[in-house]
Amino acid sequence: MGEKTISLEYDEAQMRTFTMGVLHDLQALEKMLESGMFEENVLRIGAEQEMFLVDSAMRPAPIAMEVIEAAGDTRLTTEIGRFNLEANLSPLELNGDCLARLEAEILDVLDVVRHAAGEFGADILLAGILPTIQVSDLSEKNLTPLPRYREINRVVTMLHGEDRIIQIKGLDELQLTLQDTFTEFCNTSFQIHLQVGAKDFVRYYNWAQAISAPVLASAVNSPLLFAHRLWHETRIALFQHAADTRSHIHKERSQPPRVNFGDRWVNDSIIEVLHEDAVRFRILLTQAIEENSVETLQRGEIPKLAAWRLHNGTIWRWNRPCYGVENGKPGLRIEARYLPSGPSVVDEMANAAFFLGLMTELPEEFGDITEYMSFDDAKNNFYNVARYGMNGQIYGLDGKSRRVGRLILEELLPRARRGLRRVGVDENDSERLFEILEKRIIAEKTGACWMIESVTGMDERAKWNVRLRSLTSSIKENQEKNMPVHEWEPATIPEQSEWIDNYKTVEQFMAVDLFTVRPEDVLDLAASLMHWKHVRHVPVEDDAGNLIGIVSHRDLLELFALGKIRGPAELIVRDVMKTDLITIDPETPTLTALELMREKRIGCLPVVKDKKLIGLVTAYDFLTVSAKLFEEKLSNVL
Repeated sequence: MGEKTISLEYDEAQMRTFTMGVLHDLQALEKMLESGMFEENVLRIGAEQEMFLVDSAMRPAPIAMEVIEAAGDTRLTTEIGRFNLEANLSPLELNGDCLARLEAEILDVLDVVRHAAGEFGADILLAGILPTIQVSDLSEKNLTPLPRYREINRVVTMLHGEDRIIQIKGLDELQLTLQDTFTEFCNTSFQIHLQVGAKDFVRYYNWAQAISAPVLASAVNSPLLFAHRLWHETRIALFQHAADTRSHIHKERSQPPRVNFGDRWVNDSIIEVLHEDAVRFRILLTQAIEENSVETLQRGEIPKLAAWRLHNGTIWRWNRPCYGVENGKPGLRIEARYLPSGPSVVDEMANAAFFLGLMTELPEEFGDITEYMSFDDAKNNFYNVARYGMNGQIYGLDGKSRRVGRLILEELLPRARRGLRRVGVDENDSERLFEILEKRIIAEKTGACWMIESVTGMDERAKWNVRLRSLTSSIKENQEKNMPVHEWEPATIPEQSEWIDNYKTVEQFMAVDLFTVRPEDVLDLAASLMHWKHVRHVPVEDDAGNLIGIVSHRDLLELFALGKIRGPAELIVRDVMKTDLITIDPETPTLTALELMREKRIGCLPVVKDKKLIGLVTAYDFLTVSAKLFEEKLSNVL
């Protein structure tokens, strides 16, 4: 959980004071490691469960602050988006019935949130990326109104210094140009923490890096963003874009992003990583320095390391080293940040069991991972499975490449079983979860596979917003049963639904894959386009995407009627196009747009944002809406 108390008004002198606080903390941490102050011979686990708040239409419900207040549960805290929540679960020793207890606590806290959200007509959903989220949701009004988040957005945006270009390629290609960090609203995760002894920390941390790929491959759950089919775990690419502070020149110098996997194995001490982070990444947040940690240590007390912990919380390594104090004893833990939220709690627990089993077996069986695998292979494995999930190929400890599912079933899953048995975890609990994971791998049915299969199998004539709402409703229904994803039937579009929720704004159903022409194009190109693609309106835009005009089928008919059509190259689009345009923005209410078209007697409405053409709605698009509206009014009368 990130520190919420920060300074908003500070000058360079205060920044230097805070920087010295970070350096003192690292100096104290190094002395603590050298003197053996850390807790040893105890394996302890914890977790952070993030979630979305959704309304009855399965759209984001920006009521996090209200839900936390209504719930009155200290385990709950905010996230950057007003429709995101996080629950911090109790730390447990890794033995006995710890997995059953962790699962029970997750289900309990979700019930608490569900009940509180219900007071506002909302509910919760576990997903790496909420399928129904829209670009218009990425706005300042949905930024959680706390100083930490406002300051992170301000400083990260300032440091980046230019438009944030987000480009992700999968089955489809998404490209966005933004100026802020609000794409981070799209992501939620299930973060597993493992505390290990300080003497073994380097060995375990390196293994955490090595196993990230197979653990993530079995858990991918985020293939859809803004109606685009992208990576199986799109969060990995999206989060790096969202929090990137690098300017163009920093990227040219190959400076790593703040969200990163790392570039090398750790050699002797985790201090290597922390020193590099301190000098590599600029401080984003500051707070008042309440202690000199070196002096605290000299008095025989345990320092809080508050300055370094605040800075560390703004460097998002996929495996992040963390510090904490439990039962009066300092400890070091590894935070695995790459696992997505969902598809169900029992799926998350199966992912956690796999991670914990590998972490307790592989370092003991093999010793030093650096003797078996290059860091480049570990890193390449990670990004490969983020893109392709269970379809990916990864390198094993023998240096050979193979399908990730085969590697998990034949080599890793048996070892994970031995690992949890080794540390005394209840075998009935662990075996139940490993069976779920095994069946998921055999069926090759991760959350990502289920989503892609579902939307692909739906009626392709259905608007994307209808498909995505149906998908999200099915996710919610299956989650409430705590059913593992390999048992889920593909989502379908229900015959009866509250149609009006699918069409609240034009953004939800406007056409975005547009055929356009330029003002200087020959008119025959526009006419051919209408004929070949069966459209009656063709937008005219310049090379920068600015809307210039519209050519309609009616315009061409009038030219024919007046006998003004000459040779195919004599008229250009500029000669015919209408430039006195009525446009709308993507958040225009659907019924407002419909009334506007009726009042002005026009056949289409271009959707424009910052003068750029981003979509188009036509009279044909409104036929379904009008029919449904008539049915709704008729049913009310009857």
